[in-house]
Amino acid sequence: MALLDRLTKLLATICMIGVGLSFATLIVVVLIQVVGRTIGSSPVWTEELTRFALLYLAAFGVGLSLRSGDLVNVDVICDNLPAPLPWLLRLISAVLSGGLALLLISHSWKFTAIGRMQTSPALGLRMTYVHFTVTLLLGLLFLFAALKVIGMLLGDDGIPLKHKEP
Repeated sequence: MALLDRLTKLLATICMIGVGLSFATLIVVVLIQVVGRTIGSSPVWTEELTRFALLYLAAFGVGLSLRSGDLVNVDVICDNLPAPLPWLLRLISAVLSGGLALLLISHSWKFTAIGRMQTSPALGLRMTYVHFTVTLLLGLLFLFAALKVIGMLLGDDGIPLKHKEP
């Protein structure tokens, strides 16, 4: 269980850094846009980079959302059911989320590969890096869901972090 906890915390830390960098990029680029519009016109590339930063923000944040219980959860039902059912519903939710992500990963990789033939209009960035956000999102969702399922089967209660007492 200690190894599972360390792996989950490491993955969560990497994702938090990714969310932080994406958000910082978003803030800086939007600030450049606002200042640019105030003094005349903003650079064309700011619109594209803002969208790309939002995609990476979502990709890095999805696993953290699943872990905290903010992404897929059945609290409304779970809070009113007797003892073993809330745990079972959380387990089913994690299995279905991870299974769907796993099912879609190979298709998202094909989408990522299409980006080799395209570049973004303003930045000239290969779209592979942008399309990869879908694969990253699905991969992280699968990893966090798998870690949650394993943790629950090994004895974790499955209660999302936001519902646990400090």
